[in-house]
Amino acid sequence: MSGMKTYVVGGAVRDALLGQPVKDHDHVVVGATPDDMLRQGFRPVGKDFPVFLHPRTQEEYALARTERKTAPGYKGFVFHTAPEVTLEEDLVRRDLTINAIARADDGTLTDPFNGQRDIELRIFRHVSDAFAEDPVRILRVARFAARFPDFTVAPETNALMRSMVEQGEVDALVAERVWQELSRGLMEQRPSRMLAVLRDCGALARVVPELDALWGVPQPEQHHPEIDTGIHIGQVIDCAAEEGLELPTRFACLMHDLGKGVTPADKWPSHHGHEGMGVELVEALCKRLRVPTDCRDLAVMTAREHGNVGRALVLRPNTIVTLLERCDGFRKPARFIQMLKATECDSRGRIGASASFRDKPFPQLAYLEKALAAARGVDAGAIAGQCGDQPQRIPERIHQARVAAVRLALGAAAEDDGDLAGDDSQPN
Repeated sequence: MSGMKTYVVGGAVRDALLGQPVKDHDHVVVGATPDDMLRQGFRPVGKDFPVFLHPRTQEEYALARTERKTAPGYKGFVFHTAPEVTLEEDLVRRDLTINAIARADDGTLTDPFNGQRDIELRIFRHVSDAFAEDPVRILRVARFAARFPDFTVAPETNALMRSMVEQGEVDALVAERVWQELSRGLMEQRPSRMLAVLRDCGALARVVPELDALWGVPQPEQHHPEIDTGIHIGQVIDCAAEEGLELPTRFACLMHDLGKGVTPADKWPSHHGHEGMGVELVEALCKRLRVPTDCRDLAVMTAREHGNVGRALVLRPNTIVTLLERCDGFRKPARFIQMLKATECDSRGRIGASASFRDKPFPQLAYLEKALAAARGVDAGAIAGQCGDQPQRIPERIHQARVAAVRLALGAAAEDDGDLAGDDSQPN
């Protein structure tokens, strides 16, 4: 095994060169066989090609390999590993030049495709035409753009990605992989960049057409100085990222205005009723991409209720309690607060040439938090006990007690007999 050498590759090298924290180390092993690895105590874990876990650090070590495309999609590959496979042959199969740099134990860098230069230039550039064989790489480039927002996609790489879309490679992506990359991109520094890269190459229209439909849809300028709904969505998810919100809330921000993509064009820039229209779209999208339940439920709730939350200051106590009940706020108060935070991002994600709402106060959040706390303070059990032999009266008695508590907490004196508001003159 004298010819066996190990190298750190990929993201660990890239992030170190960028001066960013390095979380995980991936290693390539040149000049070894699977038996060589087993004799040194490594544990095999790879299904498609030999990957081993280090006996002490548990970091991944993969044997240097080549690959050959055999079928459409991202699973249609045959891999070949052997001691004679060189480091350069392994690196050439990688996606981007910035990820195709290897570091030896002594710190020496092997950079056959000028990845260091592209790091300096802040460019995402594909290593070779083998990039086109794996459609997941389009999603990865978009995710990297969200993580490194000062990087741009090389024109030739964007052209290659567009060609892949046109040839139907993206259509072979399975739902789980689309969700995996989309959700990871939402958790990066500037998620709007992910959407921009996917749109530039035409992939967004294929993987999430409901989102792609929002670009070019106008909104009332007095409430939305950014005007374009797609631009608004990007600003909202970037606001969520700046606030450090968790994935379900960021996904709710991404989904909240899908209904505006299907409102009648002859009514634009008004989008009356878009909340209800959006619910069906969000539910269908989540089913197609197999979105986790917590993300789906919050996204549906936010799509349905964000207009009512925006109007919270003019809602009467009975209407507010009805809202809390419909959102299951008494059993799941944390989720209700997540919805409020998503709606706050919706309010602040309105930045255009004529105005910016980014730093405008959003008192609705604290207002509804106060209402929720007051309503939850009602002793439902005690009220149920007072109803004696009339159990059918329990729900209404509890509801009215909560209305009284909310009225007292908010200082509201007006009675409320109406339904939830739907005034399209309010911001939406």
